Amino acid sequence: QRNLEMSVYLASASISLCRMMSAWIQAVRILHEMADSCLEQDSISYSAAVSACTKKGKWAVAIGLLFEMAAARVKLNTITYNAAMGTCATGGEWAVALEIFVEMALGRVQTDAMTYSAAVTACKNGGEWATALWMLADMVSARMELNGSTYS
Repeated sequence: QRNLEMSVYLASASISLCRMMSAWIQAVRILHEMADSCLEQDSISYSAAVSACTKKGKWAVAIGLLFEMAAARVKLNTITYNAAMGTCATGGEWAVALEIFVEMALGRVQTDAMTYSAAVTACKNGGEWATALWMLADMVSARMELNGSTYS
């Protein structure tokens, strides 16, 4: 039991290290190897793998991981959704980022300032300035705290 817990911890830590190095292929590989080794994939390991896709803008891979997560009955949370939206923002996929935003609302997943910032950034990167301004107004009406990344 203890060895399994340590293995899950080490695998998740390895995925996080891949995230820091923008090594998305390795992060996803380790995540899949966890399943092959009968190690429990959790929201932490999935969130780290999704985040690893961000710098390279691998939004389709990130979305695929969200689907895998749901199929594996791992609870999607704010952190995972935010990471996926950030990846969409980097990849210029503003419409997909907004679909994730709507999915969060429909699934009653808590949004936060990072959620709104990712949506605003995705819209800005996609040239959707009116939508970005609408998201900022919605953020204010939701009484979210605006941060520096929201304005940039």
